[in-house]
Amino acid sequence: MASAWWPCLILALLSGLAASGFPRDPFLLLGKRSLPEGVANGVEVYSTKINSKVTSRFAHNVVTTRAVNRADTAKEVSFDVELPKTAFITNFTLTIDGVTYPGNVKEKEVAKKQYEKAVSQGKTAGLVKASGRKLEKFTVSVNVAAGSKVTFELTYEELLKRHKGKYEMYLKVQPKQLIKHFEIDVDIFEPQGISMLDAEASFITNDLLGSALTKSFSGKKGHVSFKPSLDQQRSCPTCTDSLLNGDFTITYDVNRESPGNVQIVNGYFVHFFAPKGLPVVPKNVAFVIDISGSMAGRKLEQTKEALLRILEDMKEEDYLNFILFSGDVSTWKEHLVQATPENLQEAKTFVKSMEDKGMTNINDGLLRGISMLNKAREEHRVPERSTSIVIMLTDGDANVGESRPEKIQENVRNAIGGKFPLYNLGFGNNLNYNFLENMALENHGFARRIYEDSDADLQLQGFYEEVANPLLTGVEMEYPENAILGLTQNTYQHFYDGSEIVVAGRLVGEDVNSFKADVKGHGAANDLTFTEEVDMKEMEKALQERDYIFGNYIERLWAYLTIEQLLEKRKNAHGEEKENLTAQALDLSLKYHFVTPLTSMVVTKPEDNEDERAIADKPGEDAEATPVSPAMSYLTSYQPPQNPYYYVDGDPHFIIQVPEKDDALCFNINEAPGTILRLIQDPVTGLTVNGQIVGDKRSSPDSKTRKTYFGKLGIANAQMDFQVEVTTEKITLWNRAVPSTFSWLDTVTVTQDGLSMMINRKKNMVVSFGDGVTFVVVLHQVWKKHPVHRDFLGFYVVDSHRMSAQTHGLLGQFFQPFDFKVSDIRPGSDPTKPDATLVVKNHQLTVTRGSQKDYRKDASIGTKVVCWFVHNNGEGLIDGVHTDYIVPNLF
Repeated sequence: MASAWWPCLILALLSGLAASGFPRDPFLLLGKRSLPEGVANGVEVYSTKINSKVTSRFAHNVVTTRAVNRADTAKEVSFDVELPKTAFITNFTLTIDGVTYPGNVKEKEVAKKQYEKAVSQGKTAGLVKASGRKLEKFTVSVNVAAGSKVTFELTYEELLKRHKGKYEMYLKVQPKQLIKHFEIDVDIFEPQGISMLDAEASFITNDLLGSALTKSFSGKKGHVSFKPSLDQQRSCPTCTDSLLNGDFTITYDVNRESPGNVQIVNGYFVHFFAPKGLPVVPKNVAFVIDISGSMAGRKLEQTKEALLRILEDMKEEDYLNFILFSGDVSTWKEHLVQATPENLQEAKTFVKSMEDKGMTNINDGLLRGISMLNKAREEHRVPERSTSIVIMLTDGDANVGESRPEKIQENVRNAIGGKFPLYNLGFGNNLNYNFLENMALENHGFARRIYEDSDADLQLQGFYEEVANPLLTGVEMEYPENAILGLTQNTYQHFYDGSEIVVAGRLVGEDVNSFKADVKGHGAANDLTFTEEVDMKEMEKALQERDYIFGNYIERLWAYLTIEQLLEKRKNAHGEEKENLTAQALDLSLKYHFVTPLTSMVVTKPEDNEDERAIADKPGEDAEATPVSPAMSYLTSYQPPQNPYYYVDGDPHFIIQVPEKDDALCFNINEAPGTILRLIQDPVTGLTVNGQIVGDKRSSPDSKTRKTYFGKLGIANAQMDFQVEVTTEKITLWNRAVPSTFSWLDTVTVTQDGLSMMINRKKNMVVSFGDGVTFVVVLHQVWKKHPVHRDFLGFYVVDSHRMSAQTHGLLGQFFQPFDFKVSDIRPGSDPTKPDATLVVKNHQLTVTRGSQKDYRKDASIGTKVVCWFVHNNGEGLIDGVHTDYIVPNLF
């Protein structure tokens, strides 16, 4: 999974005195108390506004700052913005005295030449470029004549990544002077609905924040506004300097009734995937730790503190070992050991005893850890359904043993063989971070820099928390064949709890009339398949609402993701492959006006208007793509056999179909809500099915009695140590006591040896135990505010031929052939329903002709099934009496 770096925006204005020898420090120049209020070095910044519009995690941000030169000479004003590490600038404009000079994204070398030409001709030019590998700083300076006004407008976009269960926008604002009109305004639109929204500022007390901050959310829309007055900005009641110096943080998350969400707009789709309720997959962790001499002192102490906290968080199902490298390599244990309380206590003692020494042998340390994980798997020392990861921490470069970065990368790549991820942590700045990042990326992990600071131990622990809870391994996102172009990454080694997988692509053609996405992965106990489908009518409604923000966001999101992933692949590519990746990323960067490591943006103010078009021309990337109709997907739901033999549905109506007779028998069970009935019990296969009765909210006006139904079902297989509890709200599966929870809004398939469970969204659930035992649970939903009725379940046995002759229960006793005879058909008390005499199981009974419904194909209408109704709770038809089938528990 890609690492999650939070949006960080630092604003500063410099009124430059570089020519006079003054330092160009924005905080010094803009914070002088001797200057008039709100003015620094003759320049007044009178307005700063940050406007953010977030649509489905994709943030479109516009930063606008307005200033006026109140001095009697020209002043240079610089605009510095420190951006999120994952953001791309998309536009920058300068407006001076009402004339706007637009920025233009060019290939980096072209932009550099254009900038130098403008400067050599005596023109004032601003260059916006990526600063280093992480796009950290953008700067524009301009000379402003006496009395003139200047407006800077910067636009940047990025995809907010989910981290520990929420999306976070982190704005670090430092104007360093009072600003008459300062505002942060954020609109959020999430088609899944917003589940929580919060905002806070570290630099202002809660009392002051309360009156300056408004935040609200309802349904799909959220809004945050921070608008401090001049007095609220003052660092003290009589001060003229600003306290706006710190963190402004917005966090939110979305509703997750379904594990995924697919959206289609104008021929582009995006698929968000973040299931919940799944058990954690046990993990096998090799901690490869640098204890060379350079780690001495505070760095090693912080590493120990972090490892001790990490050991506290490890689960007993996990396995671990420590591999320490300096000039040589040593290990805590010979092989991986389980994280039992005793082993963890011993591990803590070992961590506390770690001492620095010698050189840095990264190659041998990593290879020892990788070998240990491989052997643990080969020798079956770790659970079959577990996942392995390597976490390596170092503060320097290799200087003993194999020290060539490209050779170490090759050795590690060959040893891992794509089987598990490598996560590299670089402690401090005295190391080759590019090497660590490239090596992690090509082994399906990521790198993280740990900054040498007082919270370094918390940084280390925070990283571990991101990867501590894998819920799925081997995740594959599948889409309609030959219908998608430009698909972004769609396979991931892990899905971690609290994160999110995002895949985007382009649809082929305009006449797409179906779209389905399947997500397959290995869980802690089962193989799972989640299916997402697009409903055309719902999508059209969402499209209309989405105009509230901005309409082409999916196309831009797709371009953003594609560029980001091409740049990552490019880091480990060579020769022709690298040239092709570079060309693709450059083309998209230019088309979508993104400032990336391959492009720069030039803003030039010409001496006269004749040169304006030549220097600041606008590329044609703003032309709208030909709109493509949103696609619609239909899930092919489970189609049961035509002739189920046994089922119970409705109030609860038991229906026994006997194909040999071309007829059916039926009966009701009248019991109080809360009663649990044994439906099936097979001592040979270990299968049992029990159902709990629920009642209407109250009696209906036309009936003196309150109807009852099945509201909860328990299906268990003792031999497989498997249980599934089905209610009208959710399905909970236990496999060897490990729970997985799904909702009726999911479309998911769970598979393992001898078991298949498929949930069809809002319709039914199918459980099959090998070839020969299949049950279907049908969901009946009513209007939630209905004064009488409530949701209930139907249970259908569609295949039972593998169940033993000893099977019993209200339904199970009829799985074996039995005979009955109907005679003496005569008028009954109801002229439309004749009575008859039924001989069955040596009993002679009076039965009445009636009908029930089979709801397998349509839970709202059903198919009519004619049957002979046996009165008095099935007495004479069932073995014993109905109270014999009451059991105390669902399992």
